[in-house]
Amino acid sequence: MTSEHGSPEAHTAPGSDSNFLDPFEIRVLGVLAEKEALTPDNYPLSLNALQNGCNQLSSRDPVMSISEEVVQEVLQRLIEKKLVSEVRQASARVVKYEHRMRMKWSLEQDKLAVLVMLMLRGVQTAGEIRARSGRVHEFSSVAQVEGGLQFLIDKYPPLVAKLARAPGTKEFRYAHLLSGEDAVQRYETAASFSSEVETPRRDRVAHLEEEVLRLRQEVERLTQQFDDFKKQFE
Repeated sequence: MTSEHGSPEAHTAPGSDSNFLDPFEIRVLGVLAEKEALTPDNYPLSLNALQNGCNQLSSRDPVMSISEEVVQEVLQRLIEKKLVSEVRQASARVVKYEHRMRMKWSLEQDKLAVLVMLMLRGVQTAGEIRARSGRVHEFSSVAQVEGGLQFLIDKYPPLVAKLARAPGTKEFRYAHLLSGEDAVQRYETAASFSSEVETPRRDRVAHLEEEVLRLRQEVERLTQQFDDFKKQFE
């Protein structure tokens, strides 16, 4: 779980764009875009509704606990980056907020949905994105998701990266680049380390299975010899 204490800094490479986003900014933006599709009657979102969406336990990776004060600070940063707008409705008593990702990055709803899934659920395969996109956007096939991913990869600057396929896996996984390439490199390093740790464990399991099979065969052989010995006295 990510705590509200110590707002994380944006992961930027030397000389990179200062518009890279930190995890809290990514969560706030992702929630705004998600709720726009899921609960259009309650969109734009109030500060309280946005905080609840950021801290919900389902459909979030990682799970966060962000205070209202921190959400307000994050919103101000996103407004400065022109990724969020305040909406002051005449009949409403509170200020509400809406995202501007669609306009900022020229994204149609299918591409936005792909990006939002990566923002809210972390690194995923195209199949996982399709299964989880739900009412944000209905994809008829994995190929449609892959088309959206490729569009986001081909943008300049790119918004999504295709990760190297980890040992023992069949599908490619994808990550957003809103925090910069350093974050993706850290993930790939961690995935590589996990596979290196997992391989010896699998080798040990395979060795134990072979040993169990050998012992079972030995027991069967001794049992047969004992049966043959008994028959001599019958």
